[in-house]
Amino acid sequence: MAVKESIVKKGDKIKVDYTGTFDDGTVFDSSQHGEHSHPLEFEAGAGQVIKGFDESVLGMKLGEEKNIKINPSEGYGDANPALVKNVPKDKFPQGQDIKAGMMLALATPDGKQFPAIIKEVNENEVVIDLNHPLAGKNLSFKIKLVGIC
Repeated sequence: MAVKESIVKKGDKIKVDYTGTFDDGTVFDSSQHGEHSHPLEFEAGAGQVIKGFDESVLGMKLGEEKNIKINPSEGYGDANPALVKNVPKDKFPQGQDIKAGMMLALATPDGKQFPAIIKEVNENEVVIDLNHPLAGKNLSFKIKLVGIC
């Protein structure tokens, strides 16, 4: 009797190990290190992860590894210059040492948090970028399918 091979189809709950890198090879995320340190679990084809990642897992076999490249349109989108804002410096807490490159967690009126990056600090204003930190970047992932539930 032949054993049916498991392949990922839309709607399957799956687990993948991954390492994400930029074009220069710098690792920006990994399921094995940092805050995650466990496989990523999601429903294939349900839009729970970025489009390029979601589409790449369809048709994979259990245990299969692959390298994928995702351009901004299939990832976090292009950086939008309209999301770079000048904020009066006096809107920041007094005595706080704010510097370019720092990340802020901002909250919407309904309580959702999103990241912003301080791009520049001058005498009267702070320039913040409200784009997703990975917007406008090409992303590469090494993925391995470790589970189909």
